[in-house]
Amino acid sequence: MTVFRLLTLCLLLVAGAAGCTRSPPPAMVEPAYFATENPKSLRDWGMVQVSGDALVLGQRVTPYDLTTPLFTDYAQKLRTIWMPAGASADYNPDDVLSFPVGTVITKTFFYQTGSGGRVLQQADRTLIHDGEGLNLKQVRIVETRLLIHRPDGWAALTYLWNDAQTEAVLHRVGAVVPLTLVRQDGEDEPFAYIVPNVTQCSACHATNVATRVIHPIGPKARLLNRDFAYSEGTENQLVRLTRAGYLRGLADPKAAPADVSWIDKAASPEARARAYLDVNCGHCHNPDGPADTSGLYLDVATPVSGSYGVCKLPVAAGAGTGDRRFDIVPGDAEASILPWRMASTNPAAMMPEIGRSTRHTEGVALVRFWIDSMEGSCR
Repeated sequence: MTVFRLLTLCLLLVAGAAGCTRSPPPAMVEPAYFATENPKSLRDWGMVQVSGDALVLGQRVTPYDLTTPLFTDYAQKLRTIWMPAGASADYNPDDVLSFPVGTVITKTFFYQTGSGGRVLQQADRTLIHDGEGLNLKQVRIVETRLLIHRPDGWAALTYLWNDAQTEAVLHRVGAVVPLTLVRQDGEDEPFAYIVPNVTQCSACHATNVATRVIHPIGPKARLLNRDFAYSEGTENQLVRLTRAGYLRGLADPKAAPADVSWIDKAASPEARARAYLDVNCGHCHNPDGPADTSGLYLDVATPVSGSYGVCKLPVAAGAGTGDRRFDIVPGDAEASILPWRMASTNPAAMMPEIGRSTRHTEGVALVRFWIDSMEGSCR
């Protein structure tokens, strides 16, 4: 056999082996905290990263979920918390946990994929999850948002995923991602998924209009006090965080507050609707929030009264009222401004103002049902 033929045979054998053997996934990156730097690639943080056909979590990165999540155009969300070794959050029964400097919180927005590149309104957890991560063959990831607790306060960064779902890069200017949603009834609904720019993050996360300081709004004890299906078994999230060393000060988990879920049909319509409005509206509509001048407070601490919108005249008239007089008319959702604005997709009238391009049909139906069941009138 000539040298040329021998070399050719060796090359063919190597090529054949390469074609039959799957390339190993890239080496995992250890989670890292950047006190000042904003890495261009999400992978540099090491919180969530691609490995083969899965989006996986870094070491000591803990997933969590909320009893009632914020609605964002039916996007599913993979939420995680990471803290430096030895660091813990302080328990707070009434507000967000007090996270130490060095904490990194992530939220990855994704959809289960349907045929023809469409995305589904609902997702099958058994298909979309790979352990505590995601099965990339079953999902379309759009963006991952980070909240980083730095010495001078919290910073918000957004990373936009490429179409191949191999990398997410820092994106400060926002983006519009065209998608087609397959509704539960099978109807297609084209919409524009809006990735926020760096200044829009403060629209929700700066819950105090006086200080304008941003901070997390979701990980409150009452929203975390629920079970989560971890890889090794189901466990209460507050118990898990305590056991992992990420939470201190919770003496008795059974005494921690717990909100009802907005989809819990065993709870009253009022409790469910208030839970929904608290999460979706209360961070702005509270006495200290950006919407304080409206006089409409939808946070969990405000009783159902005039301040909560019952028989309350709106501060501003015009297109935002839909020619309706009161925010909430007991027994008459059709005459109430609140559900009308929730159902609108007109940017001049819709509420919330950002974070959605579609109508949350189920959320609107819940609030309407609650209002229709209320007793009284505005006469």
